[in-house]
Amino acid sequence: MSTRDLVLVALFAAIIVALGLIPPVNLGFIPVPVHAQSLGVMLAGVVLGAKRGTLTVALFMLLAAIGLPVLSGGRGGLGVFMAPPSGYLYGYIVAAFVTGYMSERLVTARQTGLVQGSYFFVAAVAGGVFACHLCGVLWLAFVTGLGLPAAFMGTLAFVPGDVLKALIAAFAGRAVMVGYPLLPQRA
Repeated sequence: MSTRDLVLVALFAAIIVALGLIPPVNLGFIPVPVHAQSLGVMLAGVVLGAKRGTLTVALFMLLAAIGLPVLSGGRGGLGVFMAPPSGYLYGYIVAAFVTGYMSERLVTARQTGLVQGSYFFVAAVAGGVFACHLCGVLWLAFVTGLGLPAAFMGTLAFVPGDVLKALIAAFAGRAVMVGYPLLPQRA
C-alpha cells in the first residue's frame, strides 16, 4: 500500500469521525440513534473502493475500540461494541466493502455521468443500506431478544434517511470521479 493510499484511508477515517460531531437523534422506540456517520462509510466505499474503504472503516473502528470518542455522541471504548446498536458498527465494515466492491465493478470512466451516478447510488444502497442494516438487525435481534421481525420493523425507520445518504454519496462519488478519479486507481 502506498503512502497516498494511507493518507486517503486516514483522511476518510477523519471524515467519518467529523460526521460523528453532528449530534445523534434518538427515536425512542429503538435503541439505535440516527446519525451521519453512515454517510462517511458510504463515501469511503464509493470514492476509495473496496480495499481502501474497508481499511478506512477498520481504522475508524480501531480508534473507537481504543477509547477515543469518535462515535456519534462522543462515545468510544470496547463497551460500545457489545451494546444493542453494535451490529450497525460491525455492518460498517461490510457496508464499506460491498459499496466499494460494487462501485469498482459497476462504474467506469467511459460511462455517462447519469450512469455513473446511478451505479454509485446502487452500490451505496446495497452496501450502506442493505448490508449494514442486515448486520444491525441480526445483532439487535440477538442481543436484545426482540426477535427478527421486531428488529426489522424498528430499522425501517432509518431506511429513508439512509437512502438519502446514499444519494448524497452517489453525487459525491460522481463529483470525485470527474475532478479527481480515485476509484479507477485500485490499490
